Amino acid sequence: MQSLTVKEITSAVGGVWWNPREEVPVVTSVSTDSRKLNRGCLFVPWVGEKFDGHDFIDQALDAGAAGCLCAKLPMDLRKDKFYIKVDDTRLALKALASAYRDRFHIPFVQITGSVGKTTTKEMISSVLGSKLRVLKTPENFNNDIGTPLTLFGLEETHQAAVIETGMNHAGEIRYLGEMVRPDIAVITNVGDAHIEYLGSRQGILQAKCEVFENLKPEGLAILNGDDALLDTVDIPCRTVRCGTAEHCSVHVTDIDDHGVEGITCTVTTAKDTYVLTIPAPGEHMVYSASMAVAVGEELGLNHDQIVRGVAAYAPTGSRMRLIRLSEDRVILDDCYNANPQSVSAALEVLAKTACDQTVAVLGDMGELGELTDQAHYNMGALAAMLGIDHVIAIGEKAVKIADGAAQSGGDVMYFKTKEEAISELKEQLKPDTAMLVKASHSMHFGALVEELHKAYD
Repeated sequence: MQSLTVKEITSAVGGVWWNPREEVPVVTSVSTDSRKLNRGCLFVPWVGEKFDGHDFIDQALDAGAAGCLCAKLPMDLRKDKFYIKVDDTRLALKALASAYRDRFHIPFVQITGSVGKTTTKEMISSVLGSKLRVLKTPENFNNDIGTPLTLFGLEETHQAAVIETGMNHAGEIRYLGEMVRPDIAVITNVGDAHIEYLGSRQGILQAKCEVFENLKPEGLAILNGDDALLDTVDIPCRTVRCGTAEHCSVHVTDIDDHGVEGITCTVTTAKDTYVLTIPAPGEHMVYSASMAVAVGEELGLNHDQIVRGVAAYAPTGSRMRLIRLSEDRVILDDCYNANPQSVSAALEVLAKTACDQTVAVLGDMGELGELTDQAHYNMGALAAMLGIDHVIAIGEKAVKIADGAAQSGGDVMYFKTKEEAISELKEQLKPDTAMLVKASHSMHFGALVEELHKAYD
């Protein structure tokens, strides 16, 4: 992060420097967590439903923070620290990040969508990284805390920024876009994730399309051209659609699925034709790759840089991470999150593996509202119809997965908790077996992957 003076911070957030003095250190980092901060940083107390960061201001200052924003001033003000009074620390953090972003005259890419946001962010970053120094959203920093903190990571040496933005309520993408103000806006797809809060897929579409409200007039919109709802979007700016449909201007053909080893395909644009090797399983990966091609062309990358960037892609976290263990055991670790679209894609990858036995370990999917029971039932039924040898369903909602698998002729076992299931999972992970582990993040299925990894490493 480039340095900010206290006066610059005060002006950006529209606050009042409560205890001004002659000599004040500059700030070179920002933190919302009093337990994780760098000496000399700006502490921004966050107010949540069950906590108030203002209660930890003194702890943060004792740990080395140079000063803080605050909507409520502490009783005693330290003379060696600065305090900037604001009306709302959340809005102040947004305003500061927006002002900081204004320092950088580089292309910004903003990504949203129901499924595949992180994969697409990583793919675009990989392609752009073959030529440019890229700032990208780390981990899952895609909300109203993570997005401003990501923007504070910008340095003079960065030549592009790829920012992932998530949501579960209307207005959130608009809020984040007001900070990012993208040159290129990407929507990966519109699925059922967060339908509990948005009511319908049409509501989800409208919420995702908020990304265009802050797209620069000369900017580029990149959409999944195979998504029926996104095909209804008509916006007054340049638009590129990516996919297998004939009307897609970034057209994907010749898809060859090599199972867990990845995908090859051809992507044709108005400018060039690219034969791509994607080192990650699942035909859905062609969407992230074709969108990355569109971004790469827009930002002036040449043919070799784009092809090389796609080939250099690496999954992040527990997103279809391939773990090879002893005696040809394979774990498909895809337990970062789950919704009907991503589970369907993962089951199709599992079904195409070359192992003698396939096992799907499936858990609860969240935020599906009235679709919850039917969506879980359908996932169990799909696993059986795809010929998955064994389904292990875990969690209260996953009882419907078990019902769907059993009533579709599948072999299935049900457990209410991970602890009850682990012994059976170890038993089922036999030699030459591929096991998919997939559930919403709240299920913490990463613990199952760790236990299996330890057992057969």
